[in-house]
Amino acid sequence: MAAQRKKRTAARLFRFDRSFGSRYVAGVDEAGRGSLAGPLVAAGVLIDLDRIGTRERRALAHLDDSKQKSAEEREALYPAVIRAAACVSVAVRSVRAIDSEGLHVSNLSALADCMRAIAGGGEPTVRLVDGFRLPGCELEHRNVVDGDARSAAIAAASVIAKVTRDRYMHRVAALYPRWNFAGNVGYSTPEHRDAIREHGISPLHRRSFASIAYTQLELAGEAEGMAVDDASEGVADVINIRAAVPPEADADDVEAVARDA
Repeated sequence: MAAQRKKRTAARLFRFDRSFGSRYVAGVDEAGRGSLAGPLVAAGVLIDLDRIGTRERRALAHLDDSKQKSAEEREALYPAVIRAAACVSVAVRSVRAIDSEGLHVSNLSALADCMRAIAGGGEPTVRLVDGFRLPGCELEHRNVVDGDARSAAIAAASVIAKVTRDRYMHRVAALYPRWNFAGNVGYSTPEHRDAIREHGISPLHRRSFASIAYTQLELAGEAEGMAVDDASEGVADVINIRAAVPPEADADDVEAVARDA
């Protein structure tokens, strides 16, 4: 029954995208907006619905909002999305960019970059973004509330963004062992909050404290007095990249867009 329910979910997502009557549907979403540490990663996926055959439907049968999937399920979906997509894009905003530009501005900018990168090559394309419109994006697009649970293209983008970001956080965890980024990938957990109170913040933490997560932590008032661990001083920041990945690319190559410089 569980497998059938998952298949019905994926079928429902594709029905939503097909309802627009366009061969090409592009979706964008992000990961890391509410985290305490680490970059914000946005992703875009362009789907050619005429190319989604039996093999692709079978591979994407478990496609859903990435937040509803386990890490193992997302990893399994990641290469399936890469192979089925006509184009995949990823944009990264580093901690420094977020602190300088602000979280919301950084988020909108990254999503717009992804939208442009998968514009559709001149073909008529329906472009969808999860949640809210992108005022700085000149391309026509539609916002879809809870889009990652309604649209196959947005759900696919959410998987790419989440897996790319998690892989990066796992790689850098050894550089900042006091905060257990391998376990919390930068999000607010009881042990992460305790680590911040005990050790201060790392170079990977967002220092602007502008996110909702920090407000909820009630750490904003303590931020000024927090030390910044400098054990990894000189380590390169996450780079900002505007990249489009062709469908024939190896799935693991996409990971490179979020690596440290």
